[in-house]
Amino acid sequence: MATTSRGRSQDRARVAGGQDHEVKYEAKKEGVPKSEVKETVKEVGNSRKKVEAKLDKK
Repeated sequence: MATTSRGRSQDRARVAGGQDHEVKYEAKKEGVPKSEVKETVKEVGNSRKKVEAKLDKK
């Protein structure tokens, strides 16, 4: 099964709160604890733009 570029870009547009490697990446990128990333995903959903915007406001 080949992954299309569309599939990859859609995947990158989301933060999977249950995927430890994605939470770690986002936490390191934003300079916040992993718990804060998970909490933010619960609050605003898994849209990477929304999560990053919320974390940037803190």
